[in-house]
Amino acid sequence: MANNDCIVIKDSNDGYPLDMFCVPKHYEEDLEKILIPSGLIADRIERLALEIVHDFSHEGLVCLCVLKGGYKFFTDLLDRIKQLNRITEKSIPLAVDFIRLKSYVNDQSLDKVEVIGGDNLDNLTGKNVLVVEDIIDTGKTIQTLLTLLKTVKPKCVKVASLLVKRTPSSVGYRPDYVGFEIPDAFVVGYALDYNEYFRDLNHICIINDHGKQKYASST
Repeated sequence: MANNDCIVIKDSNDGYPLDMFCVPKHYEEDLEKILIPSGLIADRIERLALEIVHDFSHEGLVCLCVLKGGYKFFTDLLDRIKQLNRITEKSIPLAVDFIRLKSYVNDQSLDKVEVIGGDNLDNLTGKNVLVVEDIIDTGKTIQTLLTLLKTVKPKCVKVASLLVKRTPSSVGYRPDYVGFEIPDAFVVGYALDYNEYFRDLNHICIINDHGKQKYASST
């Protein structure tokens, strides 16, 4: 069975000062603090990979990356799974697929989730599917995607999300695999963006008001 345990970052967590880690200079004025350093992210992903290999044993698995924010987590998670395939007795045959959704403008969640890119999902029929997401916020995006996936009749669908946000607007959805549960703040870095900025930041950080204004979208 999938493990719902995760690292819970409390609302009172002070995070880490920017000058304690290496942060791109062009973002120094735009961030409030580092919430999760890249090293901690890497170690947690290694554990998630171990759980996934254990759960699926020798069954084949199609890993479906939710672009764009999920690409870094997706890549690192698959690297760890492939590493485990080489060194443990259990191994999972892997295939990959991609889908792109749009659910944010600036820091506001859209009422309607848009599917704006992806392959034909018919090749997921009868397959074990692992959806790999960067963050579950309200849960509306992932529920929309899961409804879409049901129409192609996969064998089973599990969801791995690096982050789950504690927010009053949550619909209560909980993924099968969770890296970290975080406070209700807008986070960037590790491929999570704010209007396409901050994807080149290794750590997960909280953006400040200056950064939101600086990179605000006019649409």
